[in-house]
Parts: sequence; structure tokens; C-alpha cells
Amino acid sequence: MALRAYIVEDSPTIRDNLIETLQELAEVQAVGLADTEREGRDWLAAHPQEWDIAVVDLFLRQGSGLRVVEAARGRHPRQKVIVLSNHATSDMRRRCAQLGADAVFDKSTEIDALLDYCVRTRGELEPA
Repeated sequence: MALRAYIVEDSPTIRDNLIETLQELAEVQAVGLADTEREGRDWLAAHPQEWDIAVVDLFLRQGSGLRVVEAARGRHPRQKVIVLSNHATSDMRRRCAQLGADAVFDKSTEIDALLDYCVRTRGELEPA
């Protein structure tokens, strides 16, 4: 069973590469895309049951990924919000956790950890 991922990333190159990598190496299928805060928040509100993980960049074409993370606070406990950013400092990781992020990964150094997280999460959602 593939994880259903909602991707909030404003760089088309990064987004396309991320989707391909997640699909090939972690059985994650993109079910929606956004490149602005408003699109991300609106989609999550309109599709509360249609995703398993949300992968959110912090700095978007318009608005902030932090507000997308915060907007997902009322999600089902099985749904995970992951921040993937080039700005994954210790302060930013704390802030993301305060707003409800389940995990934070650095785009340049923690892609393998992101993939491992997705594989573990997929395993937790599979029927016994």
C-alpha cells in the first residue's frame, strides 16, 4: 500500500525530484501539490481524509510553510506532517514541533532519513 502524500513545495525542480524519489524508494504517491501557503491550507481543509503524510517546505512562493503545518493540527493521529527545508536549524525544528510537525528533515543532508521515515510510516499504516 502506497502512502498518499500531499506536497507543499514551490520549486518545480525540487518538487519533481522529490516526488520521483519518494515514489521509487518509499512507495509514496503524490495526491496533491501546492506552491503557496494558501493553496496548501485550502487543500488540507478540503481533503481531510485523502492524505497520509504532508511534506511541507518552510519558504514558499507566497506565505509560510509554518502556517500550513499549523493548519494541519486537527488532523487524524495517523496522518503525519513532515517539514523538508534547507533551513532545518535547531530553533526551526523546535518551532515546527510546537506547531504540530511530526518530523523535520534538511533537504540537503537528510533525504535518506526522510525516506526511512516514510517507509516506517507506511509499515505502521499497513493492515496486520
